[in-house]
Amino acid sequence: MKKISGIAVTLVMVAGLAVSAHHETVVPAKISKEDMTGKIFERPEMIETTHGSNTTLDVTTLLSSDKKFASGMYRSGKVRSEIKEPYGVDEFMYFIEGGVTLTSSDGSVQVISAGEAVTIPKEWTGIWDTEGYTKIWVIYSEDGSGL
Repeated sequence: MKKISGIAVTLVMVAGLAVSAHHETVVPAKISKEDMTGKIFERPEMIETTHGSNTTLDVTTLLSSDKKFASGMYRSGKVRSEIKEPYGVDEFMYFIEGGVTLTSSDGSVQVISAGEAVTIPKEWTGIWDTEGYTKIWVIYSEDGSGL
């Protein structure tokens, strides 16, 4: 067995430290039952936004490393909005409380209530109408916009 010089051992150790120093543990993003009762909106990363008389609360629980996929939880009050330009992102939503009525540009209507889910394609246009809701959301955006 050959002896390795002290310099070679030091270089291997330093290289190993450099690799481990840049390695970060990645963990799954969880939304607990307690979070779903509204506790999640107490997190420091919660973003509160007010538009007119409506306040929304939003917590992103995961943003993928390529910044094209994200998930989280969102709460909104009463909103009626006409989406004239394509929605822009593919979004899966599971409604915990409340719901939404989606009227597509062709006039078809879908009512999504608490305990139900919907996926809106990025090309969708229509009317979003709600008395308020809390949802879990998952968004994919090929160019990372809208996240």
